[in-house]
Amino acid sequence: MTSPPAPRDATSTAAALAMGWLHTARFLTTAPKLEFLPALEVPEIAFVGRSNAGKSTCINTLTQQKRLAFASKTPGRTQSINLFSLGKQGQTDAVLADLPGYGYAAVPKADKLRWQQVMANYLVTRENLRAVVLLVDPRQGVTELDDILLEVIRPRVEQGLKFLLLLTKADKLNRAEAAKALSIARLQAGGGEVKLFSALKKQGVEETALLLSHWAHGEEPPRGEPG
Repeated sequence: MTSPPAPRDATSTAAALAMGWLHTARFLTTAPKLEFLPALEVPEIAFVGRSNAGKSTCINTLTQQKRLAFASKTPGRTQSINLFSLGKQGQTDAVLADLPGYGYAAVPKADKLRWQQVMANYLVTRENLRAVVLLVDPRQGVTELDDILLEVIRPRVEQGLKFLLLLTKADKLNRAEAAKALSIARLQAGGGEVKLFSALKKQGVEETALLLSHWAHGEEPPRGEPG
């Protein structure tokens, strides 16, 4: 006779609920310019990062959907903000914003400058923005363009905007490299959260989901969770 499964602890249950909530993600709209974004009152969580940081893969992994966020065949060419609704039973209680990747060398300089300005305006002026997730490939570290973005959002972070620096592709690091990357990133995150993330190994997925759910619903995440 087999033993009944052990009861899940509170954190595991909360993580499962957070993953279920993220799985409700559905396309809302796309906007090539800020003026085309709908005015929303629900909390918005923005995903930003360089073109090769694995942003689309991260969003698809968190939402458990293979093709919710599209990776352009020509990195850096997709220059629209894509919004995804979150909420059960068709209700929207939060929104994910997928901002185009930046820093790809093949994009003309004029286009880079134009889009950097659009991103800066979004990050500074979007009233319902609750949190920013910056994705960084830890093998490259925080780049000059990432630093510019951090400077743009710093005043809002000081005013309460939540911030997560997510080190993607963590499966490509050994244990010592991962520890070093975390240590450096915590110094650069300006008091924000830092986590390792691997879509391949599902590392950091539940922890990130739990954090985003807490932020979207105005809850304080439990302390002491591993990076």
